[in-house]
Amino acid sequence: MSPNCGGFFDVAGKRVELQKIEEQASAPDFWSDQENAQKVLQQRARLERAINLAEGQSRLAEDIEVLFEFVTDDAGSAEELRASIEQLAAQVEESETQTLLGGENDGRNAIVAINAGAGGTDAQDWAEMLLRMYLRWAERRGFKTEMIDFQPGEEAGIKSATFRLEGDYAYGLMSSEVGVHRLVRQSPFNSGQSRETSFASVFVTPEIDDDVEIEILDKDLRVDTYRSTGAGGQHINTTDSAVRITHLPTGIVVTCQNQRSQHQNRDVAMKVLKSRLYELEIEKKQAATNKLAESKRDISFGSQIRNYVMHPYRLVKDVRTKHESGDVDGVLDGKLDDFIKEFLLSKRAVAV
Repeated sequence: MSPNCGGFFDVAGKRVELQKIEEQASAPDFWSDQENAQKVLQQRARLERAINLAEGQSRLAEDIEVLFEFVTDDAGSAEELRASIEQLAAQVEESETQTLLGGENDGRNAIVAINAGAGGTDAQDWAEMLLRMYLRWAERRGFKTEMIDFQPGEEAGIKSATFRLEGDYAYGLMSSEVGVHRLVRQSPFNSGQSRETSFASVFVTPEIDDDVEIEILDKDLRVDTYRSTGAGGQHINTTDSAVRITHLPTGIVVTCQNQRSQHQNRDVAMKVLKSRLYELEIEKKQAATNKLAESKRDISFGSQIRNYVMHPYRLVKDVRTKHESGDVDGVLDGKLDDFIKEFLLSKRAVAV
């Protein structure tokens, strides 16, 4: 890798983009639109991180070349060489993943909804395990999360949960998880610990900016308020502050209960609804992909995208890509990057 190769994308092209943003940010009226200014600054930060990553790879590659000259005579150099190669491999892996994210909405933040399916209490427990898995994955990547809605299960786990995911390419990465997830294990909820199969679904939409026009008529909405429930800490109160909005033409239902007031919950719920309607319009235009229809399949046997087996053997296997891992505990602790990358690679292969 030469000093100017820039890893997996054109650094020179990224610098041109960055220069244009710098010129835009230096305009006298730049801060007259605060919201747009923040978006521009976020884009600048994303470009700067990408450029720094690529340039760092080039410098590291040069260091590796130098270390190769001393490795035969210096044990310390050998250890440093090994560490440098592992570091470069991780950085290249990250850059390669980013090259797979070129969709219109891939760079946006995401809204993630998890719902328990067939399997009773086991399924609700499984839905909560999935929620923890994604929150841990987000934490590993340095993403921010914000819980929008949380519906606890009757005995354990959750019936559903919706959270906001903020970070570079959050939607592009998380969209690989859309579908039904199947767990096979010995049930902790019956005395015989019989083997049980549980299902939960994951649905992801891009967070839409306020300047994207999505027409929502008041007459098409039914708005219900109710008392917040579940583990909401200081945000849960004893008034009817939780909000449920039903979009009558499509049947889409969104809820929010984790904000401090009914007004705030309604604002967040409307934003979620707007994102889901936007995704619906995109899917109508791209009927061939049919992601929305796939994600709405029955949350039961035969419709899963990934199997997580904990008994009688231990294996996680993606039905779409055939990628698998025997480190079930690691996957459930958020080690999802390999599964995500394999899905993005398979999607690109289909597109080509």
